[in-house]
Amino acid sequence: MTMTDKPSITVEDVAVERNGYRALFDITFAVGPGTLVGVVGPNGAGKSTLFDALVGILPITQGTVNLHGAESRNGALAYVPQRDSINWRFPATVFDVVMMGCCCRTSWFRGPGKRDRALARCCLERVGLWERRASLMNELSGGQRQRVFIARALAQEAGIILLDEAFSGVDVGAQEGIIEVLQSMRAEGRVVLLATHDLTNLAQRFDQVLCINRHVCACGPPDQAFTPQVLEELYGSHRIEFAPTHLHPNHPNPAGGDND
Repeated sequence: MTMTDKPSITVEDVAVERNGYRALFDITFAVGPGTLVGVVGPNGAGKSTLFDALVGILPITQGTVNLHGAESRNGALAYVPQRDSINWRFPATVFDVVMMGCCCRTSWFRGPGKRDRALARCCLERVGLWERRASLMNELSGGQRQRVFIARALAQEAGIILLDEAFSGVDVGAQEGIIEVLQSMRAEGRVVLLATHDLTNLAQRFDQVLCINRHVCACGPPDQAFTPQVLEELYGSHRIEFAPTHLHPNHPNPAGGDND
């Protein structure tokens, strides 16, 4: 896919309130085209809140959000929420879900056309799930479900893609498969933000990390962002001892949980 507009994100001095509580404040960062970003922080840090604000689910109470290259085309921003927010009992097939992405670009009233079906097939082939197109979503593994939602984002022809806890309930092998697809999307010029608790292999997986704990603690390449001071701000002083190994490929994940 060729980007007609180079997608990027610019967030300046954003604050967000939820039920009278200031969930986020002093959120400022910028991400350019063709960047894969890991959004990290402890439970309750506001990662999901940030994504909800970026897509307009939650209003911002201060600051500005500019999604460049996402304003001019329907479906230019795709959002994959946490799996706990999805009704897995809904009887949708893999192909149905990806076709929903095609309809986001056009109109439900028009109905899917030949190009939509061809695009859905192409997207499923790209994530290696064309052979499972007739399967119900609740018949798939966690990694397969995530790949279906990535295929749906591809079908939206989205320039900016947000994935909230895409690694939750997904084994290491499936995680690497997901990363490979996301890296290919990055190579096409897309902006991909993936919220995660998994701090292993960050330097190998992401171009940048956005570290938040209700505010931005750091944003930049993983080997520069994870200073002892930032780790303490994120996880407390007892986490400092882990600082040298956070980026080690074989170090176990020091954080857990799915909720924000």
